[in-house]
Amino acid sequence: MIRRIEAVMVFPERFSDLPAATWPRLRALLDVPTQASETINMTIGEPRHAFPAFVGDILADNLAGFAKYPENYGTSDLLDAISGFLKRRYGLDVPQTQILALNGTREGLYNAAMALCREEKNGQPVILTPNPFYQVYAVAARSVGAEPIYVPATIESGHLPDFHALPADVLERTAIAYICSPANPQGAVADAEYWRKLIALAEKHDFIIFADECYSEIYRQVPPPGALQIAKDMGAHPERVLIFHSLSKRSNLPGLRSGFCAGGPESIARLRSLRAFAGAPLPEPLQAVAAAAWNDEAHVVENRALYHRKYEIADSILGHIDGYQSPQAGFFLWLPVDDGETAAVKLWQDAGVRVLPGAYLSQEANGENPGKKYIRVAMVAPTQEMQRGLTLIRDCLYG
Repeated sequence: MIRRIEAVMVFPERFSDLPAATWPRLRALLDVPTQASETINMTIGEPRHAFPAFVGDILADNLAGFAKYPENYGTSDLLDAISGFLKRRYGLDVPQTQILALNGTREGLYNAAMALCREEKNGQPVILTPNPFYQVYAVAARSVGAEPIYVPATIESGHLPDFHALPADVLERTAIAYICSPANPQGAVADAEYWRKLIALAEKHDFIIFADECYSEIYRQVPPPGALQIAKDMGAHPERVLIFHSLSKRSNLPGLRSGFCAGGPESIARLRSLRAFAGAPLPEPLQAVAAAAWNDEAHVVENRALYHRKYEIADSILGHIDGYQSPQAGFFLWLPVDDGETAAVKLWQDAGVRVLPGAYLSQEANGENPGKKYIRVAMVAPTQEMQRGLTLIRDCLYG
């Protein structure tokens, strides 16, 4: 671990080819006046539905917990609640020792690479990431001295990465593959067959799958299958898959910074060991809130119904657009345009709507940026505001 940290300090050029940070880049792009009298921000995926009503009471009842250091890996109540969720949702029996409560899944997605990436694997290890992608994946790869390989997730591949198309020598060097399902930004869902093929590929080439499932509870009718669920059904190696979940989207609690990862006993033990030195456990009053949220499904059902209505509104307003694909899950629209940056500037200047150019979520590979001709639109605002924003997008960009 010390050698890795020293390497980052001595060789900062390791990070020189990473994309610029999304939000400063967007602020600079849209630092121009708008003629609109009212503005709508549809850039960031910060849920704005109501969080569960019980949050305040539970927090108040547990205020004394701020007076002591929190449980490092999660309180017994929280780990039990997470285990219960995994049983209800996926039919999994996961003991507390194979779960780690996270201070937001970003912490886990980054630290898992620090804890589990091999120092070498047939030379410099490879970490695979979908393209477009959550930038933490690529930064984690560079932090551990791995080579990030950006695997296109385009309309041709169903907006999911086709890892099987990679050369055998790349797969033989692969230590970790990140994948997000339901996908941010496209809303695509990896079905059971996709997971079976990917897990079989990982078994063949001996790499670990980091399954980012943070949007798993926002879907239309059929719950997306889980990677750990499929791996268990296949009898895959118990350390083959690590899953990451969050209360940010499921329970509209992004400020709680509460999530978890679950997987094989060795993987979680190594993550727990790293947490003892480099992690930040959640304060116990917040862990009490998180436990209640994982134990309750009623608020999740209500939340999902609100997104069902938003899917219908989006399809009604934008369904006629050539290339429009209604998301299978999640709360983003991935809208085709001639150029994402040009479209974002036009929308802001003419209509007062802020959206995110797709290229800001993607990396150029083989001379192409798979997000360049898209914008990402977050459907997190109250329904009427979102409807007005989508109508302005339609009228401004698509006539």
